[in-house]
Amino acid sequence: MSESNLVAPLSVDTDDFTLTVAGVSMPVSSTGDRLFVEVPTLWSAIQVARAVNFDVGGLARMLTTTDLTTELRVRGRTVAVVGTGARPGFVSRELGITPAEFRAGGALTALGNGVSAAVGRLVSVLR
Repeated sequence: MSESNLVAPLSVDTDDFTLTVAGVSMPVSSTGDRLFVEVPTLWSAIQVARAVNFDVGGLARMLTTTDLTTELRVRGRTVAVVGTGARPGFVSRELGITPAEFRAGGALTALGNGVSAAVGRLVSVLR
């Protein structure tokens, strides 16, 4: 049996699942073959990344073998993709996170949304 025949499709169904790492609670949802991990802020995502010392390559191999994709989302924007659906490019290689895909547009939009939310909170406090 060749290695390409080892794919074991896996479906993940979640109704109410929360992952907590370094004190950051992250709701997890699924479409069956795609997991969505929702991180509240970019700062929280950085805290989680610093706290978790995992092998991105190993995670990508496991997800690819099981025919799954995981999206890390911040403020509703996808900032990283790992697994079957990942398409790493230049930025991923420069960040050293290949085979994960980093989505700069998603990260910048999440950052902008975070700044906007912080300014909104500040304005409401000052009123």
